[in-house]
Amino acid sequence: MVDDRRRGRVLAFVNVFVEAPLMNSVIEELRALKNLRELYEVAGEYDVVSLVDAADIEEFRDVLVNRIMRIKGVRSTVTDIVLCSHKPPIHAPEPRFPLVENVLSRAQTLNA
Repeated sequence: MVDDRRRGRVLAFVNVFVEAPLMNSVIEELRALKNLRELYEVAGEYDVVSLVDAADIEEFRDVLVNRIMRIKGVRSTVTDIVLCSHKPPIHAPEPRFPLVENVLSRAQTLNA
């Protein structure tokens, strides 16, 4: 994990509004960006919430303007710069979706 206390680093939540038909392709392109530490598809005001880590404000601007905002399907963004962390993130295990796993397991059994 990157130490957020290093001087000059920029950590920001970039909230993304996405054109609905292009959601999957937008997420795939965002996943490929090395500066994205976390990426979530959400229900609420935004469509996607990402946590961007950059060496400085210039690198952050490059990621935002020249990478994220140029992805086809990204309508707009709202950015929240992290000023200070008061509680480290809790990294829970990957969420499990038993119903989906059960359906996939049955499909694999039928195709075998």
